[in-house]
Amino acid sequence: MTKRLRQPIIIRGQEADDWEDVAEIFEGERAIAGTLQLPYQSRDAIRDRVENPRPDLRVLVAIVDGRVVGTLGLEVGRGRQAHVADIGMMVHDSYQGQGVGSALMEAAIELAERWLAITRIQLTVYVDNEPALALYRKYGFEVEGTLRDYAFRDGRYVDAYLMARLAPEVQS
Repeated sequence: MTKRLRQPIIIRGQEADDWEDVAEIFEGERAIAGTLQLPYQSRDAIRDRVENPRPDLRVLVAIVDGRVVGTLGLEVGRGRQAHVADIGMMVHDSYQGQGVGSALMEAAIELAERWLAITRIQLTVYVDNEPALALYRKYGFEVEGTLRDYAFRDGRYVDAYLMARLAPEVQS
């Protein structure tokens, strides 16, 4: 059962000044374990990433009580895949399971489908990440395949699912 926050969750575009809060998210053991990010990244590297985003990346942040507690990157494709976006999300360990991921997902889907003409949003998720799987299914993502030995995590190779959501008007 999801425990909802009492404070509002505000979603906005990431700003350069967000880097310290984002660096704190990267320090969370659970946040890192659920992503392809490596632990022990330098704060300088995270600061550079936040202050100098790639041009094909739209980053949303979730704010609670004036603090960034979640981040979602939407990597927009080019050329023949200009209708496709890949997403990656991290939520601060202390705020997981409290609606932050849902707020980020709703905003990302709206941005992608209503403003960027994205008709396919895709992601990879570890097969044992049940909370993330439930979140993605809630927003219409379906498993399209299993990626065997996809990533090295905690001393062993783990599988991941490739999941995608097609915009409602293009589903067949």
